Amino acid sequence: MSKSVIIAIDGPGASGKGTLARRLAAHFGYAYLDTGAMYRAVALQVLLAGADPADARAALAAARKLDAGALDDPQLRTDRVGAAASQVAAHGDVRQALMVFQRSFATNPPGNAPGAVLDGRDIGTVICPDAQVKLFVTASLEVRAHRRYLELAARGEAATEVEVLAELQTRDSRDQQRAVAPLRPAADAHLLDTTNLAIDDAFAVALAAISGKIASQG
Repeated sequence: MSKSVIIAIDGPGASGKGTLARRLAAHFGYAYLDTGAMYRAVALQVLLAGADPADARAALAAARKLDAGALDDPQLRTDRVGAAASQVAAHGDVRQALMVFQRSFATNPPGNAPGAVLDGRDIGTVICPDAQVKLFVTASLEVRAHRRYLELAARGEAATEVEVLAELQTRDSRDQQRAVAPLRPAADAHLLDTTNLAIDDAFAVALAAISGKIASQG
């Protein structure tokens, strides 16, 4: 049983959980894993193969061949891949295939790090239910859509804010209603609403919420 500290961060898209997770990992010197990137990488491979992300067999084949080096591909951040990732993540066999890697990362962080920060949609509920610290990061749909729209615009991607909002709404519904590992806060998660918080403020709130728990592990 690993004694490393595990911080599980869940929440919907564009809530700020990824930025927050990276900052927390850097602050504590922990290893960081964006589990959403794993599903995006699987989705991208399915799309590149000309297959349908809703096809469980095609998605599983891509998951079994996933290369960790593919998690930095800039194509993963497009809205098209994000939507496809939500589809492949609904397949139970795909989630099972990626779960082993995620749990191993959490309990045995690379680089001999003293802990790990994982963000996604089922970290605190399914992947690491025994994590010492759990955060559920959220924000209003309108604010999340505006944030995502600005990200896409900065990358030169053509999309209207109305289109982005509709896509997020569809993905939220799919993630919350899927039969396997639906998006929901763990019963013991600290809820962090970033609707009216800048990232520095959100980081301060998160740090205050977890510092005592981290210290108690030492």
